[in-house]
Amino acid sequence: MHAPDHISVSQMNLYRTCSLKYRFQYIDQLPRLVRPAGLVFGSTVHRALEWLNKARKAGGQPLLEDLLRVFEADWHAQGLDEEIRFPEDTSADQLLVKGKELLSAYYHAPAQPVQEAEFSFQVPLVNPATGEVLGVPLRGVMDLIEVDDVLVEFKTSQKRWAQSDLPDNVQLTAYSYAYELLFGRAPKQLRLVNLIRTKHPTIEMLTTGREQRDYERLFHLGKEVHRGIQASVFIPNRGCWLCKDCEYERDCQEWTGNEVQKEDA
Repeated sequence: MHAPDHISVSQMNLYRTCSLKYRFQYIDQLPRLVRPAGLVFGSTVHRALEWLNKARKAGGQPLLEDLLRVFEADWHAQGLDEEIRFPEDTSADQLLVKGKELLSAYYHAPAQPVQEAEFSFQVPLVNPATGEVLGVPLRGVMDLIEVDDVLVEFKTSQKRWAQSDLPDNVQLTAYSYAYELLFGRAPKQLRLVNLIRTKHPTIEMLTTGREQRDYERLFHLGKEVHRGIQASVFIPNRGCWLCKDCEYERDCQEWTGNEVQKEDA
């Protein structure tokens, strides 16, 4: 039986999309010799934004060239330890340019004072309707908290998000839930900032909110995911969107089922 000591949104989303990949990544901890370029690009942009917002929190306003230098140095460093898999029509230099264009656009956009940047949390996951508590805590990291109780989540993608997708976004729900638990009040706004790396890079901002019933659904989701992990239910989801750049392609092809764990006599 597998008993994780916490649960996170990334774990919930991965388990729901492909539980076998969850096993490879979190339980077996198989080595990832290749990483998709889109994933590397997103994490590198996030770290540059973290650097910028932490500097703004401290009362400074770094120069744009310093922000771009941080991004470029991190981007080049990513390819030192692992191979990066690029789509046929994309190169490392092209993504470097896209990243700089997007970061420049964000840098020049109107900015509110920063309360917290990359704010880590761990809270109990509780059903607000019944008081039932999940046996493991919920962990996560909020990208940005602006003054006046505004939570900001950054995304990098190749297309726009639909406003209709936001109500079911588990990440925003979890962060809103944790914020209310930690600060004793609901966030006034949840904002998704999407940095879109199209031919003409652009930034879109979408806003939404949450209610108590959303937190109830979050609890049920976390409970069922945790139950499935404990029961060693790991099934491949061949053909899902993760398959295109999956680091565990060979392991998935060689999978022949999950071992049955015997109870001690």
